[in-house]
Amino acid sequence: MRFVFLGPPGVGKGTQAERFSAAHNIPHIATGDLLRSAIADARPVGLKAKSYIEAGRLVPDQVIIELMNDRIQAPDAKSGYVLDGFPRTIAQGKALCALLEKNQLTLDRVLYFSLDDDTLMERIVGRRSCPVCHAIYHMRYRSPEQDGICDECGAALVQRKDDVPETVAERLSVYKTETAPLIAYYEKKSILTEIKADQPPEIVAEKIEQAIH
Repeated sequence: MRFVFLGPPGVGKGTQAERFSAAHNIPHIATGDLLRSAIADARPVGLKAKSYIEAGRLVPDQVIIELMNDRIQAPDAKSGYVLDGFPRTIAQGKALCALLEKNQLTLDRVLYFSLDDDTLMERIVGRRSCPVCHAIYHMRYRSPEQDGICDECGAALVQRKDDVPETVAERLSVYKTETAPLIAYYEKKSILTEIKADQPPEIVAEKIEQAIH
């Protein structure tokens, strides 16, 4: 089972990927998590990526492909995985295809999550995260019991630098230029299904299950 969850930042694909991962017992491989781990560990590849992320720009393809190639060949990914945030460019899509073909594998399906820009902006700007346990909250949709404090570990919540309005606008612009072309790329391969993300999470999860079956 090999799937790609594709869509703009803030569309909810990460939440759905986590849910899907747990339901099907396959790893949820998120580009953002891989990059943040590399940055936190001060690995050379992480230092390369840091300036791009904070500016809301895409990390160069060769850096992402290097990280992802190692991850999808890990033992826990042998039976499948759901990719979240990769590929983000046509070049990455072709690189993924080459990696899979090399091992005589293919993608089962690409799920494209769609949502309008105004709703995306609201979802992202309202996000707050815990720097300690990495729990995610939202000022409107999932606020903590105590304002600004993580329910799980009591740490002070923060707004990530790439979640401020100016950076979000740049991220959405970059998505339309660099990532949106993947929609047509996977449509031509007849493995793309669009999922409307303006529905409750439970309904979106049902649509995902219908799409893969």
